Amino acid sequence: MAQSQNEIDEITAALNKFKMSWFSLDGKVALVTGGNTGLGQGYAVALAEAGADIFVATHGTEGWDATRELIEKRGHKVEFLDTDLTKTGVADEVIAKVIATFGHLDILINNAGMIKRNPILESKDEDWNKVIAINLSAVYHLSLAASKEFAKQKSGKIINIGSMLSFQGGKFIPSYTAAKHGVAGLTKAFASEMAAYNVQVNAIAPGYIKTANTAPIRADKQRNTEILGRIAAGHWGEPFELMGIAVYLSSDAANYINGAIIPVDGGYLVR
Repeated sequence: MAQSQNEIDEITAALNKFKMSWFSLDGKVALVTGGNTGLGQGYAVALAEAGADIFVATHGTEGWDATRELIEKRGHKVEFLDTDLTKTGVADEVIAKVIATFGHLDILINNAGMIKRNPILESKDEDWNKVIAINLSAVYHLSLAASKEFAKQKSGKIINIGSMLSFQGGKFIPSYTAAKHGVAGLTKAFASEMAAYNVQVNAIAPGYIKTANTAPIRADKQRNTEILGRIAAGHWGEPFELMGIAVYLSSDAANYINGAIIPVDGGYLVR
């Protein structure tokens, strides 16, 4: 059936408003926690490639030199802060440091995290407390501190990092599972209230990606086979395959996406 002239006119009008520049991060400043290694480093470099200056908050200085080189090669600035994001008051200090350094903040990627693997009957209180502190409590405090600034400027993006364990129970990682379910809830709660200030809050849920964190699983033949059997794409994800969604959610092109938990999992959840 042929399209009516009205339908064609509507599409033309929409295209006239659409701009590829919406995907650019030129002039933006992004804070990436844990942006010195692994997936966090990938997010930081991808945002720099798209035009942003980067502030990286880490616990320790591992990977700083490599990250600096990767970002500065793309013609953008990067600053680092060695801090413990789980300590009281640190979130406000980090946000203040970013603004003192670059003059403003536009994007927060809550990437820093850790994982402890133990059968649930062997769980340790110490492990639970550490994982919840960095994977969930730090996300809340940083999101709140950033939201106060975003509310003033009436714009901002918060991107949390969820997991397949935001949807499932998993094995041997009760603290991580609880934290990542919590991240999904925080994402929705902040999105619900901060939308009134033109702030978008979303989460990326990486599937099974080739990183240092997943090396023990990939080395476990039985577990590796079990996981691969559920991934529709038939292979573990590569870190670069998460870069596009991080840039997109950070950009004006995603201004009408709010409260979403977006799996990047090769189809793991559809099976």
